[in-house]
Amino acid sequence: MTSKVTIKKSSLKSAEQQQQQQNDGYSTILFYAPGMHKLAEEIQSCNGKNSIRLGDIEWHEFPDKWPNLFIRNSEQIRNSHVLFLASFDNPLTIFEQISILYHLPKYLCRSLKVLLPYFPTGTMERIQIQGEIATAYSLAQMLSSIPLTRTGPSEIVIFDIHALQNQFYFSSNVIVRLESTVELLLNEMKTKEMKNEKYAIAFPDDGAHKRFAYLFNNINYPIIICSKIRQEDDKRVTTVKEGNPKGYHCMIVDDLVQSGGTLIECAQALLQNGAVNISAFVGHGIFPNESWKKFLHSNNPNVHFDTFYVTNTYPNTQLLVDKSPFKVLSIAQILCNICFQ
Repeated sequence: MTSKVTIKKSSLKSAEQQQQQQNDGYSTILFYAPGMHKLAEEIQSCNGKNSIRLGDIEWHEFPDKWPNLFIRNSEQIRNSHVLFLASFDNPLTIFEQISILYHLPKYLCRSLKVLLPYFPTGTMERIQIQGEIATAYSLAQMLSSIPLTRTGPSEIVIFDIHALQNQFYFSSNVIVRLESTVELLLNEMKTKEMKNEKYAIAFPDDGAHKRFAYLFNNINYPIIICSKIRQEDDKRVTTVKEGNPKGYHCMIVDDLVQSGGTLIECAQALLQNGAVNISAFVGHGIFPNESWKKFLHSNNPNVHFDTFYVTNTYPNTQLLVDKSPFKVLSIAQILCNICFQ
């Protein structure tokens, strides 16, 4: 008697065919801001070059400096799932990117995901005195005006937003999806654990603790919280508020770094309380005015960071590649996964 062997068709499908099935047979096009070309190529390579096709936009200017934009092969947008990798690192480039985003749905894309790794006005989300402007609201409203696609609202993906309330500044015309880069740090720390490193997680202030502490709930790292206190001479000094850093390699975690002063003060407080080593992780390395230079060992003899992790959510972090103590972690694989979720 001859037995009959049944082979499931799904097991014979190539990765490309499976990806097409995941997208209901429709193609996926990734457009990107000029400063995000390298990251866009990384995303494409993470998923196989046949699954995500890179779109082509001509970014030019008229003589009066206003944008002169052109989407090549725009007819391919029709019925495609469209991704746009944005970079709002410079106010001068936001208008041209917003212009593209407003037009992509009009070319009848099936869906639109805006990958906005860094939401730049997130720190200006509230008004404390009369006359201040909450620019986080303004930018959220600009993005909320993206037209509907053939299948519904566009999705705005943002990493490590500074204040969670920012998501409520967007209208119901778009869907906001908040993600975190911390999983990149956790992967790095697992590797370090194999070398018998004894880690503790340190937060430079209560705000950072509220933003990130829950991501470490299932991991047995001691938690340390620093805080600034006002002394009698009205000077503010950073101290260890909760936890004991003695004997630990303390990993300072925050969403972004600008001048870096807060991180250095936190590191000093941890060392004064017995920490044996200091590293840092920030999702967004902004570093205006080349402030990253103060973290080079030659420029800061008092506080040495063993490793300073940043991600490539911000274009300028490419300057830090191969500059000790910095290590740039790529969000490409995370973004690739998000593209099809």
